[in-house]
Parts: sequence; structure tokens; C-alpha cells
Amino acid sequence: MPETALIVGAGSGLSAALARLFAKEGLRVALAARDIRKLETLCAKTGARAYPCDATKPADVTALFAHVTTELGAPDLVVYNAGQRVRGSIADLDAAAVQQSLMSLAYGGFLVAQQAVRVFLQKGGGTLLFTGASASVKGYSKSAPFAMGKFALRGLAQALARELQPQNIHVGHIVIDGAIGGSDDDSRLDPDAIAQTYLQLHRQARSTWSWEIELRPWRETF
Repeated sequence: MPETALIVGAGSGLSAALARLFAKEGLRVALAARDIRKLETLCAKTGARAYPCDATKPADVTALFAHVTTELGAPDLVVYNAGQRVRGSIADLDAAAVQQSLMSLAYGGFLVAQQAVRVFLQKGGGTLLFTGASASVKGYSKSAPFAMGKFALRGLAQALARELQPQNIHVGHIVIDGAIGGSDDDSRLDPDAIAQTYLQLHRQARSTWSWEIELRPWRETF
């Protein structure tokens, strides 16, 4: 029976590359986003199904997993790729915008992880992957909210990996250290190449599970 992959925070970049690869590899693909109209072309090309979901709302996330399980089957692989980035000087940042950014980057990750783990415990295993960034491990000037959210998401992933690995649930955190671009620019990360890494983590042998991996183009400094 084909596996089911759920990508939360779907759009036109990395998540689109993930959808294309997963579909090519025979997985049934579910895409979740606040506005699913932007996913129409991607769904048409990959056969994926789109589901409206605000990952910061518990009811939305619960409904998402229920609908995906009913229509495609309980997810075997869940990717959390959502997040809102807010930039600016600490003195000028809008508090409400920062709060929403943290909700999207971190709290949404918790809600999705909670539902995914409940499914995986019933299934006897599964893979949960979180998309991180350079800001997951180092804070940048005028980017405090993004660092706060990504640091929190990394902490969630690390804690869950330690808790759940003995229960046959593979939790991974992928640090995207650099800008994402096309395959014709080797100063940027190729989204299709990143997607291959996500698939490799999902299929990684249990004797060599990785909880975190950093990806950067060869020209990117550490």
C-alpha cells in the first residue's frame, strides 16, 4: 500500500520540490496551507490533494489530520515547513507581528507534531521532519523574531527525537544554511536536491538515524 506524505506550509519553493519528488516516488501527497488556491497548479502536476489549514489553530490541525487519514490514509511522513518571517530593529518591531511569527514558526510546529505523533504511535512508526534555517543555530542582526522561532522549533525537534526514537518514530531537523535557488546557481541550494535529502531521511535505516543535518552550498561559509 502506498505511503502518505503530508507537507504543512506548502507553497512554490521547497515544499513544491518535496511534493514533486514524493509523488514521483509513489507516495500519496497531501499539501496544507492557509490559502490552497496557490496550490492548484502543483496539485494538477503531482496529483497531490490540498487542504486548508492554519497551523497555529488546534482545531484546524486536528481536522487536517482527520481529513488526510480518511481520504489518503494515515500519514507515514509529515513535514513541517511553515513559518512567517518578520524583520526589523528590536526597537521598531510590531509586537503583534512578532507574536504571529512565533506562533507560526514554533507553536504550529508543536501542534502538527502532536497530531503526527498520535498517528505514528497507532501505526507503530513514522517520520516527522522540521525545516530549519541558519537562524536555527545563530541569530542575525534585525532578525530576532525569526531566530526566536527557529531556535524554539529546533528545541522541539531535539526533544522529540530523544523521546520518540525508541518508539520507532524518526524525528529530523534540517538546517537550510543558505538561500534557496535554482539548479543553475551553485551559490544557492537547489530545492530539488534538498528534497532528495528529506526523502533519504525518511528512508534512512534505523541503525543510522540522524536527528539533525545541515545543508549548505559549497560556496556558503559556516
